[in-house]
Amino acid sequence: MLKDLTLPLWEYRGFILASVQREFMIRYRSSVLGSLWSFLNPLAMILVYTVIFSQIMQAKLPGVENGLAYSIYLCAGILTWGLHSEILSRSVNIFVENANMIKKLSFPKISLPAIVVLSSLTNFGIIFGIFVGFLLISGNVPHWPVLALPLLMILQVMFAASLGLILGLLNVFFRDVGQFVGIVLQFWFWFTPIVYPLSIVPETMQDWIQFNPMTPLMTAYQGIFVLNQWPDWGSLLPLFIISLLTALAGLSLFRKLSPEMVDEL
Repeated sequence: MLKDLTLPLWEYRGFILASVQREFMIRYRSSVLGSLWSFLNPLAMILVYTVIFSQIMQAKLPGVENGLAYSIYLCAGILTWGLHSEILSRSVNIFVENANMIKKLSFPKISLPAIVVLSSLTNFGIIFGIFVGFLLISGNVPHWPVLALPLLMILQVMFAASLGLILGLLNVFFRDVGQFVGIVLQFWFWFTPIVYPLSIVPETMQDWIQFNPMTPLMTAYQGIFVLNQWPDWGSLLPLFIISLLTALAGLSLFRKLSPEMVDEL
């Protein structure tokens, strides 16, 4: 099953990469500064977090003396959550938005979710690069634990892409799914320790928040950048299992529903 779906992706890699490039160019085509906005927007966000929380509010993390710790904590969580959110929010509508192309052209439909993932990773790469530049300038670059980032990214993308594929397929047949996902993402964000550390949450709520599969992932990212510590791999095992099962379910559902998709679009 996996080979039947990945082989078309490789054969149509030119189409996928060209689509990612076209999306990036279209996003800034009518603006004066063009793609420069892809650098200015995240840079402004990082500066706002630094000035507001570190200088004006002087917000600090419990047990961390670094004055920039909370700003770094916020950026590490919000930027990586942004990748998760973008993949899901775009994937849920990817088949519906490309209905005309699906009906008129012959190409592997699995390439559409792949375009979403690569495009989201491109945007994230730019934003994350600026964040790393901020860490370099401020002297807060983590050491050896930074080597864990690729594994965390693979796990995160696998989970988001698999879940996005399932939601995108269901949205073809039940259009309420697209509206529902937007609401869920808002609750999911605040139910994840991104703007607050888990330690300040009442103990009765901590158990519920730890059931959230994104909690250990966000904690791992923030631990690397704020505390310079390696992730707790044991805590990430449930997310790995969930991601694996979600991927298998998504691919199986795609094989089953793909032939019926054209009639529903």
